Amino acid sequence: MGKLLMDSTGQSILTELLRHNNNVENIQGSLANLDTTNKLNLVSAINELAGNIGTLGNLDTTNKANLVAALNEILDFTKPLREASGAGLHNSLYRGKKLGTALTAEQSAAIRAGTFDDLWVGDYWEITINSNTYIFRIADFDYFYRSGDTECVTHHVVVVPDTTFYLQVMNATDITTGGYVGSVMYKSGLNNAKTIINNAFGSDHILKHREYLQNAVTSGYPSAGAWYDSTVELMTEQMVYGGKVLGTACNGSTIPNLYTVAKSQLALFRLRPDIICCRVPYWLRDVVSGACFANVNYIGNANYSNASNSAIGVRPAFTIY
Repeated sequence: MGKLLMDSTGQSILTELLRHNNNVENIQGSLANLDTTNKLNLVSAINELAGNIGTLGNLDTTNKANLVAALNEILDFTKPLREASGAGLHNSLYRGKKLGTALTAEQSAAIRAGTFDDLWVGDYWEITINSNTYIFRIADFDYFYRSGDTECVTHHVVVVPDTTFYLQVMNATDITTGGYVGSVMYKSGLNNAKTIINNAFGSDHILKHREYLQNAVTSGYPSAGAWYDSTVELMTEQMVYGGKVLGTACNGSTIPNLYTVAKSQLALFRLRPDIICCRVPYWLRDVVSGACFANVNYIGNANYSNASNSAIGVRPAFTIY
C-alpha cells in the first residue's frame, strides 16, 4: 500500500503527532485542543502514519466533520503495535533509531522488565570512548533466555557493534588445538573488547550467562566442550548466517562436538542481512579444520582463514540488561 506525499498542512499535524510519539492513546475533544495552528486537513498526516487511506470517506467513522475522530480511528488501529511488549514482536521489526550516547536508566529498566519499551532491532547507541566513536546496535531480544545449564532467567538484549574493534589473531600459529576456548583469542584477545564494552555500558549492565563452548579438537573436528560463564564472545556461524556454512559438521561417521545455545540467527541479521558485512573481515568462533577458524570476509562471503591471520578483526556479541 503506497503513501501519499505529505503537504504543508499535513506536515504541521504530523509534527503534533510526533510530539506525542508512542504516548498517544487518544486525542479527545476537538481540533482546537491541538497545538498546531493548521487544523484544516489531517488526511495527509493519517496517510503518512497508516499508509494511503485516500480520503476521509474511506474511514469507518461516521463523524467526518470532526477530523479528530478519524485520527482516533487510526490510533485505535495501531494501538496493539504501539503497546506491544516482550521479545516476540520486538524481534520482528527493524527500526534503526538512535537511542542516545549512553544506556539510560529507563532503557535498562525496560530491558530488565522484559517489556523492551521503545527499543527495537537495529536501534543503536553512539558512544565515544577515548576519542573513538562506536555504534552499538541491538541485534536480538532475550536470545539466551531460558537456556544454559544454569537457566538464564534475566531479560536481556544482545548487542553487536557495527564494525570491528581491532584486528587480532585467533592463535599465534596455524592451529585450532583446544578449540575456541583454547585459542589466544578466547584467553586474551577479547580483553580489549571487554574493556571497550564495559566502558561503554558499565560492567553492572553486562549480563553474565552460560554458554557451551568447544575446548578440544581431534583430527580437525571439535571433540569436546563444557559450560562456561560468558559475557563477550565471538559469534557463531549460526548467529550470523542462520546455520553452519564452513564450520565442521557431521560427515556420516564422525559426530563432532557442536553443542551450542548460540544456535539461531540474530534478528538483526535476519531483518537486515546487509549488516552482516561491515567491509572488514571478522572472526567467528567455529573450528573449520586443524588450522583454520571461520570468518566473515570483507566482501560479505562466508569464509575461513588460518588461525594466525592478523588481518581479521574482532566484532563480538554481548548481552546487556
